[in-house]
Amino acid sequence: MACTTILVGKNASYDGSTIIARNDDSGAGSFTPKKFVVVKPEEQPKVYESVLSHCKVELPDNPMQYTCVPNALKGEGIWAANGVNAENIAMTATETITSNARVLGADPLVKYVEATETQEEIPGGLGEEDFVVLVLPYIHSAREGVERMGALLEKYGTYEMNGMAFQDVNEIWWLETIGGHHFMAKRVPDDQYVMMPNQLGIDSFDMKDALGEQKNHICSADLAEFIENNHLNLSMDGGFNPRDIFGSHDDSDHVYNTPRAWFIGRYFNPSLSWDGPMAQYRPDSDNIPWSMVPEKKITVEDVKYVLSSHYQGTPFDPYGSYGHKDMQGAFRSIGINRNDFMGMVQIRPYVKESHRALQWLAFGSNAFNVMVPFYTQIDTTPEYLCNTTKDATTDNFYWSSRYIAALADGAYGKCINLIERYNDSVQSQNHALIKKYDGILDQNNADDIRTTSEQANQAIADMVKKETQNTLNKVLYEASNLMKNSYARSDA
Repeated sequence: MACTTILVGKNASYDGSTIIARNDDSGAGSFTPKKFVVVKPEEQPKVYESVLSHCKVELPDNPMQYTCVPNALKGEGIWAANGVNAENIAMTATETITSNARVLGADPLVKYVEATETQEEIPGGLGEEDFVVLVLPYIHSAREGVERMGALLEKYGTYEMNGMAFQDVNEIWWLETIGGHHFMAKRVPDDQYVMMPNQLGIDSFDMKDALGEQKNHICSADLAEFIENNHLNLSMDGGFNPRDIFGSHDDSDHVYNTPRAWFIGRYFNPSLSWDGPMAQYRPDSDNIPWSMVPEKKITVEDVKYVLSSHYQGTPFDPYGSYGHKDMQGAFRSIGINRNDFMGMVQIRPYVKESHRALQWLAFGSNAFNVMVPFYTQIDTTPEYLCNTTKDATTDNFYWSSRYIAALADGAYGKCINLIERYNDSVQSQNHALIKKYDGILDQNNADDIRTTSEQANQAIADMVKKETQNTLNKVLYEASNLMKNSYARSDA
């Protein structure tokens, strides 16, 4: 799936939290309803079978409870997407990434082969559908997430190129698959942020560390031999740039991928040269860094703003009333019509472990939605977040958000101020409610934690439901006034 990921190290965030965030996007022409749920240990299968690839995996006997955001409709598998387990370890999977023919020829993807009259079916490898379910319930640190995911890739393989993040209160690790069975992973520097727009992104890697101490790098045990034996390193001076070795630099990247990294870097490091034909980094630059030190500390609002981007403030904004019209919409936006949801996990070091993690969620097109935080050490999720069905309705957050986006898009000039007020109102109440319930949870004993956390989540859900309905009413009014069959004479 097409997605955009941002990772924020603890010394780069405004409050010392580690933050991982990702837009989960459907493929072109499709929209995937999502819901927010809790998976209990007894609900985790003993033997997992992928719907798409028919790959079977035996699972350990000791799964932890975890939250996730699976598909609301059955048919293509779980696609659990992102979540937090009982030990406040988080995961987001996956960011679809790119590779090149040399890599995929040397280690082909493990594709499912259907049965024929003369041959039994051949199961494929693992994919985005599977990863969270197979990893998150069993890991006790971000590093363990890399280790378990790497072992699964080496044993079962994958049928697609993917990147994924693992997070605890101290560390964030980013893993990228390489061909069918190989991988590399890198610890996000504490003082930096990472920008990932559907490309293989890591641009520096210490192979000695990865094959030795593994302090900040981990990879397949035979990765060095794999590179050497298949003549993959393109460096003229013996250097090692994984993006050059394993990634792509297609013409389509300069429309679909690199412009998104350009906008993110431009926002967090505005004093660098980003604009004009002589800029250090342009929308079509292949050398935009994988990670950078931001010029100021990054807030959750910053992450939401960037993941909602449609190139506002640039000539490429499809809603812009300025600049050359032929450049508007020239590049693929981050906030697009087929965002299914945005998941952001904030793990806070300054509160008790019982309520340390916040899972922020937004549904529908990020350019027009709002995000809300939920405590994760819970047994149930609010009805407004978990009752998504295939039919459009205002009874849940997913479909209500889709309604607002579809209406506001066609009446952008009239509605954008309503969306801004919606965001400001919800976000200020988010902070107030979290502050309130953090205080209560700090005083609670262990028996009360889950009950109070669920009460807090319900209060947040009630608040956003009220604000969402109010905004929908106003957006519908403005969009109705712009209908082409309108007429000014009052002849009711």
